[in-house]
Amino acid sequence: MPSARINGIDLFYEDTGGTGPTVIFSHGLLMDHEMFAPQVEVLRDKYRCIAWDERGHGRTARDTLAPFTYYDSANDLAALLNHLGIKQAVLAGMSQGGFLSMRCALTHPGIVRALVLIDTQAGLEDPAEMVNQQAMSKEWVENGLSSPLADAIEHIILGDGWSGAAAWRAKWATWKPANLIGCLQTLVGRDDITDSVSRIKVPTLVIHGDADAAIPMERAQVLVDRIPNSELVVIPGGGHAANLTHPAPVNTAIKKFLERLPA
Repeated sequence: MPSARINGIDLFYEDTGGTGPTVIFSHGLLMDHEMFAPQVEVLRDKYRCIAWDERGHGRTARDTLAPFTYYDSANDLAALLNHLGIKQAVLAGMSQGGFLSMRCALTHPGIVRALVLIDTQAGLEDPAEMVNQQAMSKEWVENGLSSPLADAIEHIILGDGWSGAAAWRAKWATWKPANLIGCLQTLVGRDDITDSVSRIKVPTLVIHGDADAAIPMERAQVLVDRIPNSELVVIPGGGHAANLTHPAPVNTAIKKFLERLPA
């Protein structure tokens, strides 16, 4: 299992290798690198694909988690690319992965060839929704992951009735309180970068499911309105993790976008 000692943390990652252009995938909250398996499968013949587990998630998670921000995660991404000898990459991020990818584009612009932003946003959560999220996390930490709570999380991230949900529910059941609390604190404490993303100059593909229960479609439109040289692809019926639950249209959009990038 490959891991790299990055900024004092052992970051787990998978790397297809190869000499093609690099695409690095950053997952959403409560997910891990495996959520990008459908994209890696169709891109790996032409592109070097890297998917990693962010702080507090997947195989990077430990029993304790020091406070961190998405700028720290952006630095992790940049340092991982440097560790692998990669000078420039396309950053593809879903939700939280988009938060850190945009911050990486703002703080490490030289390493970013392009952005693929999936079901994400530059702004903050709706205050009412944040209260609901905090209540859910409090219940989870204090009482464990009940079936009704898992149902609610599944609905938010994966939608209803997706055939692959059981595997992710099993992963959520293994989360340790320290990682859950720390990752949610990072989510709640992030800054609003809506007024900053206009500084992102690289080609940007914004993909958003029209049934996203976590981030409304208008947040995707804000990204397209603010980021120069950006475009929006809407995934009919796609929820928050559209790349996982609706991979065919997402893969088509990504492939077309990558093929159009300047050499």
